[in-house]
Amino acid sequence: MIIPSHIQSLCDEYGIRIIDKHRYPEPGETRAVETLARIYRRHGEGHLRLVLSTLMEAGNHKLLLDEVGLWMVSDMVRACQALIEREAGAWLETWDRIPAGELQFMCQDLRGLIPQRFALGGMVYERLYRRFGPNADQLDLLDDRRRI
Repeated sequence: MIIPSHIQSLCDEYGIRIIDKHRYPEPGETRAVETLARIYRRHGEGHLRLVLSTLMEAGNHKLLLDEVGLWMVSDMVRACQALIEREAGAWLETWDRIPAGELQFMCQDLRGLIPQRFALGGMVYERLYRRFGPNADQLDLLDDRRRI
């Protein structure tokens, strides 16, 4: 496997270990080198840094370093760019509370029906919207997801 030097440098900086494609990744490991390179090419280094920061600095999302997880976080960073610029700390705090690994596991039931990236993105965005959307300050006593 050929690893572009700029991708290797970013992974080293964020403490992400790149492994061979024949191994199953442990937390903090990835074999999605081409996904990282595509995100870098399409959206630039700053964007990829935000994606990696979101995953590595917030909660235990080190299992999301696969193609689905990386693209989903990239989508959320693009959708919430203004929010991140305005409230970076709250962004990371909210990601600390999102059970993204559990949500990704649930999305596997949709494999073959709905692209996992989009299903997971919808589930995560719903939680981000509840935290930062226009009605975020209104308590809904019947909704257990208000806690994030």
